[in-house]
Amino acid sequence: MARATREAYGDELIRLVQENPKVVVLDADLAGSTNSGRAAAYAPERFFDMGIAEADMIGVAAGLAASGYIPFASSFAMFCTGRVWEQIRNSLAYPGLNVKVVGSHSGISVGEDGVTHQAIEDIAIMRDITGLAVYAPCDQWETKAVIRHVMEEDGPCYIRLGRAKVDDVFDENKEFDIRKINVLRRGSKIAVFATGLMVQMTLKAAEILKEKGIDITVIDVCSIKPIDKEGVAEILEQNEEIFTVEEHSITGGLGSTICEIACETTPRLVHRLGMFGFAESGEWQQLLHEYKLDGEGIAEQIEGYLTYK
Repeated sequence: MARATREAYGDELIRLVQENPKVVVLDADLAGSTNSGRAAAYAPERFFDMGIAEADMIGVAAGLAASGYIPFASSFAMFCTGRVWEQIRNSLAYPGLNVKVVGSHSGISVGEDGVTHQAIEDIAIMRDITGLAVYAPCDQWETKAVIRHVMEEDGPCYIRLGRAKVDDVFDENKEFDIRKINVLRRGSKIAVFATGLMVQMTLKAAEILKEKGIDITVIDVCSIKPIDKEGVAEILEQNEEIFTVEEHSITGGLGSTICEIACETTPRLVHRLGMFGFAESGEWQQLLHEYKLDGEGIAEQIEGYLTYK
C-alpha cells in the first residue's frame, strides 16, 4: 500500500502519547504537513505548536528532555536541521539530551515548494554532529520500526521522512534490526546501497537492468549513523562494482559514508548517484526524472558507468 513515511510517523505518535505520559510533541507551525498534529487529539496537554520558531522549538524540547520528558520535535527537514544546527549541536547533542528531531518533506520530492524547501544537505550536517544518530527509513513499516527503536534508545537523533506516498518495501510482519542494513535482492558482483525513497527507485531500476542482463544487489540503509560498518564491509568484499543512491547531495550523505568505510576496510571504487547541485521547482516525479533519480534514471546511470568501464 502506498503511504508516506510522514503519515506512518503520525500513526506512531498517536500510539506513543497514549502509551507513555512522558512523550511530548512539538511542531513549528507545520503540524498538518508533518502529521505530528494528529497526536494533539489524544494528548492536547502534551502537544505544543511553537509557531515559525524552530530554534525556540529545539530549546524548549531540550528543556523538556532535561525535565525527564521524551520530546519529538518536528518540522520540514530544511528548517529543523538547517535553521537550528547550532541549537541541535549545543543544546541536544553536547549534553546528550533525549530529543527526537523529525524532518519531513526531505529531498527534492518535496516538489513544487522549490529549492528553499528541498533539503539535500540535511544528512550531511546532522551526520557530522557528535552523538546524534541519523535515520532515513524507506517505507511506512521501517518508519514505525525507527520510531519504536528511538523510543527505546536514550539520546538525541534525527529522523528523515518524505512528503510523497511511497510503495511498501516491507510488510507489517518484518522484524527489523534498525541498526543493520537490509539486503533486498541479490545480484552478481554489482551492489547498490540506497536510502529513503531511493530504495523503491533502485528496486525499479533493478527490474529494468535485469531485462538487459545486468543483475544488481540492492541494499536498504536506514541507519546512516551509526552505520552497519560490518555489514557494509561484507557487501564491499563480495562485489566488484559499488553504487550509492540518495535523494541528497552526493557530498556528506550516504555515498560519503560508504566511501569512508571502503577506505577503512575494503578499497573499492564507489559511484555516487544523487544531487550535484540545487534542483528546480516542479512536480516531484518530474523532478526525480529530470535528475535521473527515478527507476529509469538510476538504471541509465548504472548502465552508463558499466558500459563506460
